[in-house]
Amino acid sequence: MSNKNPSPLVLEAIAQLQRLSDVFTRRRAELARRVGLSEQQWRVMEEIATEHFMPSMFANTRDSSPAAVSKVLRQLLDKGLIASSVSASDGRKRKYELTDAGQQCMRELRAHRNRAIDGIWQPIPAQDLKQFNSFAQTLIERIERFTDDEK
Repeated sequence: MSNKNPSPLVLEAIAQLQRLSDVFTRRRAELARRVGLSEQQWRVMEEIATEHFMPSMFANTRDSSPAAVSKVLRQLLDKGLIASSVSASDGRKRKYELTDAGQQCMRELRAHRNRAIDGIWQPIPAQDLKQFNSFAQTLIERIERFTDDEK
């Protein structure tokens, strides 16, 4: 591994990636706010909508604590966007589902998201998207491999 300083081109690429990540995060939070949610609430509702939601697994995959997920679930219950019941297959587990209001909220959120996709992503030429996807996949694999090597 080289100890020389990174090239200006590499530093600019890293800066652009950070800007992209930041603006994407801000945009996602803005979309959530439009329907009265936080980004964390949106993520939980998306997962509940899949009907395979398990709070402990969600916490593990999101590097979050079970207590933090429980807090978001309480917020969504208080807003009337989700309902909770005891699982029919295992009385120790709770089942979560979107209420009618929760389903409406998700429809509105998806409509806002689709308008953003149509305005931002759809106009990008297919070849540019393919190149971006390929580069992103390569970068992800390189970061993951490097991270694994450091352990």
